[in-house]
Amino acid sequence: MMKFWAFVLLLSFAGPATAQQSDGRSAAELHSLQEFPAGQPGPLRILEDAMVAKPFTVTGPRGALLGQQDGSFEAWVFPWKILSHMRITAEMKDYTVPIDVNEQAASMDVQPGHTTITFSHANFTVREVLFAPQSAPDGAGALAYYQIQAVRPMTLTFSFTPEMQRMWPALSDDRPSPEWVKEGQSGFYILHLNFPDHAAALAMPTAQYGILAPYQERPKNYPLQFVIHFDPATDRDKLYPLLITTADTAATATASALAARLQTLDRDFQKLYSDTQNHFRRFSSERMSIETPDEKLNQAFAWAEVAIDQLRVQTTPSHDETALVAGFYNSGDSARPGFGWYFGRDALWTLYAVNSYGDYQLAKDELNFLIKRQSPEGKMIHEWAQTADLVDWKSLPYAYASADANPLFLMASEDYLKISGDTQFIQANWDAIQKTWTFETSHDSDGDGIYENTEGSGWVESWPPGMPHQEIYLAVLDQQASTAMAGLARATGHAELAQQAESRAARIGAAIEKEYLLPGGGFYAFSRNADGSTDPSPTIFPAVASWDGSYKLQHPQPMLDRWAAQEFSTDWGTRDLSPTVPFFDPISYHQGTVWPLYTGWIAVSEYRNGRSLSGYAHLMQNAGLTWAQDPGAVTELLSGQFFAPLGRSTSHQLWSSAMVISPVIRGLFGLEWDAAGKKLMVTPSLPAEWDQAKLHHVPFASGDLDLEMTRDGAMLVVRRSSAQPVALASLTPGAKWAANELRIPLPAVEAGVSHGLPEAGSTTQQMKVLDQQYSANSLTLRLAALGGSQQTIMLRVNDMRAKPRVEGAQIQQTGSSSLRPVQVDFGAGEGYVEKTVKFTW
Repeated sequence: MMKFWAFVLLLSFAGPATAQQSDGRSAAELHSLQEFPAGQPGPLRILEDAMVAKPFTVTGPRGALLGQQDGSFEAWVFPWKILSHMRITAEMKDYTVPIDVNEQAASMDVQPGHTTITFSHANFTVREVLFAPQSAPDGAGALAYYQIQAVRPMTLTFSFTPEMQRMWPALSDDRPSPEWVKEGQSGFYILHLNFPDHAAALAMPTAQYGILAPYQERPKNYPLQFVIHFDPATDRDKLYPLLITTADTAATATASALAARLQTLDRDFQKLYSDTQNHFRRFSSERMSIETPDEKLNQAFAWAEVAIDQLRVQTTPSHDETALVAGFYNSGDSARPGFGWYFGRDALWTLYAVNSYGDYQLAKDELNFLIKRQSPEGKMIHEWAQTADLVDWKSLPYAYASADANPLFLMASEDYLKISGDTQFIQANWDAIQKTWTFETSHDSDGDGIYENTEGSGWVESWPPGMPHQEIYLAVLDQQASTAMAGLARATGHAELAQQAESRAARIGAAIEKEYLLPGGGFYAFSRNADGSTDPSPTIFPAVASWDGSYKLQHPQPMLDRWAAQEFSTDWGTRDLSPTVPFFDPISYHQGTVWPLYTGWIAVSEYRNGRSLSGYAHLMQNAGLTWAQDPGAVTELLSGQFFAPLGRSTSHQLWSSAMVISPVIRGLFGLEWDAAGKKLMVTPSLPAEWDQAKLHHVPFASGDLDLEMTRDGAMLVVRRSSAQPVALASLTPGAKWAANELRIPLPAVEAGVSHGLPEAGSTTQQMKVLDQQYSANSLTLRLAALGGSQQTIMLRVNDMRAKPRVEGAQIQQTGSSSLRPVQVDFGAGEGYVEKTVKFTW
């Protein structure tokens, strides 16, 4: 009979308060814990083979475990990097080959509350279970424990590099000096720094130390080791914790104080685990969820919410604020774990998703965090390091480096107001809102009435022709921020200011058409120079004009055609820059890579401009990335040439996950809120293959409601269940709200396209829908695909009186009477060729 044992890793940061007193046990007498019930797997789970070259992230409010899927990792208790390169080796009795356990990594089991990596060998199975406590006493950061089954007795050696580095940019000491403190038959390590007010302690009951070079030995860096002797005949059903704590005062850095803190963590271990699992169970049950015929999309949407929630981080050392950090990734030999600190614009773009799924508290926490750090002149922050209070942060060029946080702050604040109806919060923060507005409207050096890059970067942080004077990205945000300010002012009784802001929005819209529309009307310029000339580089940034639904460019159609084509659209997302530009580089940061953020902007713009087929393809690309690299999270950026993330791409990126949610809710389902008017706009564009869809826990004012959408012939019927008196409406012509249901006319005929990410390393080869145009009795699609290829689209007939005919394709006689495949043959040609398919009835 095989036996079972487990070892636990617990990370903690001891604040300035005195550590709790010991209950009398020494560190060597820390009790081994009985195995506790881990609980049944939840409905949200990713189970897949471990890919040793791919990363994983386990993050929480006070710490993180960041590693590779071979199970190696680094451990953070914010803002300290405690250790790195955690690896395991095994030596078995009568088996004279040492085993690198990490090389046996077989599977990943990722759930919201924990991640398990299983190592499989003929003689043993080891499971590494990792989680980050959500509700923890002062000091707790991240945990891991190891479940072991073995045939023979074995010695396990846990090796790691002691780090004790503060997160960038704070200075850190020399490498720590380890000391082994013997306690009974075991002991613990203290990691000393040069001064007595900073130290860390690590303990694993019953463990012995491994390599510990004496002072007399030549200087060399060795790993620290815990050595555990495991006998399956006697050591069963136990948990042995590896505890880690740090101290930042001389009083808490003594051996006795550190030992007492280790005992407290040992005692609370099971509660930390169960509280974390309960947090995510509650989170998933209370936030918006979608129920569609596409289970993968349902899962991706739920994972995106979780991935955002996992990036809530408390400020240190006080832990009195919570805000969103931009993302995490293994730091390697640096002290920069991806973008694991606070970014203004990243969080503000993400608040559109947070508002959509109804986490009002997180939205307010983030807005309050930004307000507290607003400059005296009214500028919102770009970056705020976790260690900002340990350096002269404002003297560095990061705090207010970008200009777009100001308009985004106004836009996200109004979005929160429209959904929550929380006028009280807006009124309480009116001074900060007015300062933001004053700053934005008073920085216009050339007199065109539009906010400029002179106050920081708009979008790009580098641009080969030279940094722009004013980007269209910033100009269209300024226009939408003006409309948002009008809404905020009107809701708080500032009628005159509301009128001024509306008038400014109209003036900016007219100025953009005059200054940015290129001759011939085929594209809008990337930027405008101080002398009035423009940079005509074709980019995706004009798509941002459609973001909040209040504004549209007057001539978007030619751009929409090109954004949907292979020029911009790869099979895994959207490039920001056309390859026709001489400085295009598919692996540069700003000049040709694919960002899920860009893909989300494009998808929302396409849905708002009647291009639902291309919008759906882009939406599903972002959703598919949930499983592509860091399971459950969406990466920062990918190559513009091959389907592969960049090597330094932050694998768990905040706004990338947000761009799964926003295109679904505000694009595919077309929700727009008016809590003050007790009205919810619903303008869906369901895929042709879907008969129905449901949305649960849609936030509205102080409560929520459910929506059910069902096809009924040539109508889409939307019903809502809510205790609130909420009326439904739609932007679709002919929609009617009566008898507690919204009836939305559907076109007689619809088309559908397939979706799916390509194999890793692929180039772009999938069909693109460049344009879709309806008339009274026709649907015309302009398609592009590789020359000589055969493609399939789906034809849905909503009105059975319609007898569809097709030009440029063949309707197949398979499928149902309402849903049939259509074969499209593309003529010979090199690369992509275009074809028009027209349905008439």
